Parts: sequence; C-alpha cells; structure tokens
Amino acid sequence: MIVKLLVEGGKMQPGPALSQKLGPMGINMGEVLTKVNEATANFKGLKVPVELDVNSTTKEFSVKVFSPPVSELLKKELGIAKASGTQHKQYVGNLSIEQIISVAKTKFPNLLCNDLKTAVKTIIGTCASLGILVENQRATEWGHQIAGGKFAKEIAEERTETPEDKKKKLAEYFETIQKEQELVIKQETAAKEAAESAKKEVPGEAKVEEKKVEPAKKK
Repeated sequence: MIVKLLVEGGKMQPGPALSQKLGPMGINMGEVLTKVNEATANFKGLKVPVELDVNSTTKEFSVKVFSPPVSELLKKELGIAKASGTQHKQYVGNLSIEQIISVAKTKFPNLLCNDLKTAVKTIIGTCASLGILVENQRATEWGHQIAGGKFAKEIAEERTETPEDKKKKLAEYFETIQKEQELVIKQETAAKEAAESAKKEVPGEAKVEEKKVEPAKKK
C-alpha cells in the first residue's frame, strides 16, 4: 500500500488522516513519525512530498522522500513564508538567475525537461505565478529572452552562486518596489474607506428627507 504525504521537513506531527490509514493495519505511528522526520531533516522549513510503502502483512514500511515543490524551493531562496496573492500587483521578492538555476538543478530530475535551459524557463514560469521578480523584471518578460540566448553562459556553466554585489543591487531594487507597493496599497485603502463612508452617508440623508414628508390629512 502506498501512502502519499506532504509534510514539513523534520517536523511531521501525528494526525487523524494518517492514523485512519495506518492504524487499522497495526503500524507503529511513533516509528513512522521518527523515520519520516529523520528522512526529511535536511528540508527543515519546507513542505516535502513523502511516500510510505506499507506492507500490511509484515507491518514493515519504507520511506521515500521527493524534492520539495518548486514553489517551496523558491520561497526558501527568498526566505519568505508565503507568496503573493495578487501576483500582478504585489511582488514578494527579487531572485537572481543564479538562484533560478540552483532551483532548476534541484528539480531537474522531476521535471519534464530535456535540458537545463528549459528547466530554467519552467522555474521562471512558477515565479510569475508566485509574484516573484527575476533580475529586476517581471518573470513573464524572460521567456522569449532566454529562448533568444539571454543568460546562456550562466546556464551553460550551471552557476548557482550569486555575487555579493549583485545580491545587494537586487535587494536595493526590490526595496524600492516594496515602497511603491506600500504607497499604492495605502492609496487604495484610503479610496475604499472613502467610498464606504460615502455609502453610509446616503441612507442617512434619505432618512432626513423622509421625516420631512407628512402624511395627507383626511377630510
């Protein structure tokens, strides 16, 4: 029996869903938790796909760990807990091409890609859906450029280390973007509050006018 799980690396906790699957077979839950946490210890802070191959007859099981989803690896590169919920309006980070290549190399065995260049384009595609900039640009702008040879040298050399001066420049640029985003959010919030306030005033005015209208007297 194969049981598929998505657990936090090194911190799997007991839960009713897993107990319902393994409990009736007499599998030792404590042993399962220990082995899964040991197998995923190198992925702390990440959600990791895990498969348990359970033999209901012998009560034995094996643990197979897969590399984390692309989204989890990208969030780890940025040091963030969640991505943007409005990716076209709010960005959550600014990655270098070296960081993209690093994630692409990690996920390459699990991707349907023939080469690293294609894998890089796939990872950048995920950046677009998560609200992540790549080299100071929207991720959607890189597909055709990479196809045309952009970053060919970095990809061919499989560079995964970002120079410190480049990291600094990327961080400075993103800091500017964050300030602009915060200003837009404040303006939108103020406009929304003003609109809601205006809506509340209209019924009040209508009530005042209604009070002025007196019913006709019967003759």
